[in-house]
Amino acid sequence: MKNKKLVYFFCKRVFDIIFSLIGLVFLIPSCIIIKILYLITGDFNNIFFVQDRIGLNGKNFKFYKFRTMFVDADDILEEILKTDSELAIEYRKNKKIKNDPRITKIGRFIRNSSLDELPQILNILKNDMSLIGNRPYLPREKEDMGEYYFDIIKTKPGLTGYWQVNGRSDVSFESRLKLEQYYSNNCSLVMDIKIFFKTFLVVIKGAISKGKR
Repeated sequence: MKNKKLVYFFCKRVFDIIFSLIGLVFLIPSCIIIKILYLITGDFNNIFFVQDRIGLNGKNFKFYKFRTMFVDADDILEEILKTDSELAIEYRKNKKIKNDPRITKIGRFIRNSSLDELPQILNILKNDMSLIGNRPYLPREKEDMGEYYFDIIKTKPGLTGYWQVNGRSDVSFESRLKLEQYYSNNCSLVMDIKIFFKTFLVVIKGAISKGKR
């Protein structure tokens, strides 16, 4: 069993390196295009969003995404939680807001096209993350994760994962934790391959449904 796991993690790392090197080809021109789009709208701030996240064995790492929110997003969220009871309840239940007022116009386009996740290629190359894994949780979410925390941190966070292809935004925070606990305790090469291909179907389906709105 131990040797089988070692082979699994070795194959996974090799694939992660190959995938992230290929991904750099798409990341560089994406950076240029997104920067131009932000400049056109008068936003001269950094296009990257850098934040501490919980990694393998509970070790924090610097997490990269394209910025899709206003630079003072945390202050805006704090004000929302104080003044809007409905959004506050939604956030406490799901740890996110469906129609988040903190998202910029360019940011909404970036999110709808899933381009915001692209800089995580750098995290994969640095071995902070894997292509397939659990969501990289915020340090402040550790307490909310409860007993699920110890199972979830047994695997590296991923660019996509079991939760993303089995519910994504349609499940509560606790349901997401259960899905990710299951992945950590049952991950395998076969499971990762299934998640990899199912991710494309989920992204395409999501793009089509958003295009119909």
